[in-house]
Amino acid sequence: MLKAAPIGAVLSADLGDILARKRILVCVGPGGVGKTTTAAALALEAARRGRKTLVLTIDPAKRLANSLGLDALGHDIQQVPSELIDGDGELHAMMLDQKKSFDEIVERYASNPDAVKRIMANPVYAQISGSLAGSLEYAAMAKVEELDSESEFELIVVDTPPTAHALDFLDAPQKLSAAIDSPAIDWFRSMQRGGRGRGVIGRTGAYVLKRLSRFTGSRFLDDLSVFFVEFNDILGGFKARAEKTFELLRTDKVGFVLVASPEAMAVRECLFFFQRLSNASMPFAGFVVNRVHSNRPVQVNTDGLATALAKVPSVAALSYQPGTLRMAAEALLASHRELQVLAEADAAQIKRLHHAAGSNDVVTQVPFFREDIHTLKGLSQLSAYLAPR
Repeated sequence: MLKAAPIGAVLSADLGDILARKRILVCVGPGGVGKTTTAAALALEAARRGRKTLVLTIDPAKRLANSLGLDALGHDIQQVPSELIDGDGELHAMMLDQKKSFDEIVERYASNPDAVKRIMANPVYAQISGSLAGSLEYAAMAKVEELDSESEFELIVVDTPPTAHALDFLDAPQKLSAAIDSPAIDWFRSMQRGGRGRGVIGRTGAYVLKRLSRFTGSRFLDDLSVFFVEFNDILGGFKARAEKTFELLRTDKVGFVLVASPEAMAVRECLFFFQRLSNASMPFAGFVVNRVHSNRPVQVNTDGLATALAKVPSVAALSYQPGTLRMAAEALLASHRELQVLAEADAAQIKRLHHAAGSNDVVTQVPFFREDIHTLKGLSQLSAYLAPR
C-alpha cells in the first residue's frame, strides 16, 4: 500500500483557531468513524497550546485511556500526567457515568437527605436514570452545563453517542421539559396525593389504574406514583437545568464538530445533522473527515516501474526469475488504480461537505492510517492533521 501523504486541509479557517476561541466543543457523528479518538486528539492539542482542557467521553475503548497514560477512565476527573502533554496546559479526562450523573442532580435539588435516599431506592428511578431513552444524552448535557458553570476548565471537549443518538443529544432538554409538564405525570401525582385531580378523575382514574395493574402489577403502579410525588421537589430543578443547557448549546462559546468518514452513508448522516444544527441556530465549528484515501496519480507504465524496482538495492539483492519484476509492477499499478478510485470517491463525498459548509468552510481531512490509534504518539499524529501549527 502506498504511504498516505499529509493532506490535513482546510480553507477559510482551521480547528486550531477554533481550539483557541471556543470553550466547549461537541464532537458528533456516526459510529465507527473515529469520533472519540478525534475528541481526545483535539483535547490533547488544546492542552499543548496552553489551555486547561477536559475531554468528556461517553464509552471510550480501554486503550484510549492507556494512550492518555491512564489505567482506566471513570466518572471522576483524572489528570493526564503532565510529562506526556509536552506543552504549557493541562489535560484532564473522564468517562460519563449515566447513573452517577443523575444521582448528582437529585442530590443537588432534593429537599433533604431522606428524600434523596427514598428516590434512589425507588425502582422507577433506577429504570429512568439507567436505561430510559434519552437519559444518557440528558446526563451528558447536564454534566457539560455543570462543568461550564464551575469555570474550572478553559476548554471542554465532549464526545457523544453515534449520530442517531446525537440527535437525542440536541432534543433531550426539550423532551425532558415536555415530559415534566406532561398531564400524565401530574395525573399520577394527584392520584397519589388524593388531591383535586383524584376527585376529577374519579371512577375513570380508578378504572385505568385497575386495568394497568393487570399488565404491570399494582406494586409497580405504587412505586410509580410514589416516585412522582417524591420526585416532584426536584422536577423543577431538572427542567431548569434542561432549559439552561439548551440555551448554553446555542451560545457562541460552543462549537459542534461533525466527524465522519468519506463513505456516502456517513456523509449523509453528517449533512442531516448539519441541517439540524442550522435549523436550531446552533454554532457549527467544522467537519472532520477521517480515513481519507490520498489522491496520488503517477505517470509511469509497467516497464518503467519494473526498471525502477530493479534499481532498489533491497530488490536487486534478491534472486528472482525473469519477468518477476514486471509481474510485481503490474500488481502494484493495479493496486494503485484501486486506491485512486477510492480517493476519487472520497473527494466527491468531501466536496458535498464543502458545498454544505459554504462560507463556514472548515473541512479537515485526515488520511487513512495504517493502524488504529491507541497510543499517545498516534493521538499526536492525528492532532497534527486536525490543527496543524
